[in-house]
Amino acid sequence: MANEAEDTIRKLSTYKGVVGVVVVNGEGIPIKTTLDNHISVQYAGLLTALVDKAKTVVRDLDPSNDLTFLRIRSKKSEVMVAPDKEFILIVVQNPVE
Repeated sequence: MANEAEDTIRKLSTYKGVVGVVVVNGEGIPIKTTLDNHISVQYAGLLTALVDKAKTVVRDLDPSNDLTFLRIRSKKSEVMVAPDKEFILIVVQNPVE
């Protein structure tokens, strides 16, 4: 399983425009990353909190529903977040024009 996860991270990081990939555990701690440690911790902490809020919003709107993907785009970057039961996958990329 660990090799599969590392292969996925390696594969994602080779895509055009991808700046970095971070895998965050259930406690909000980055466990695998292609970014520098300080940046990884920052993304992990902020996006874990945002995912929790977004999950609450989705469930409040429809209790039978659940958050599966979150995409945030700014002028400088695009962040794609895929929350799972035990992990959160974060991919940071330059936005495509």
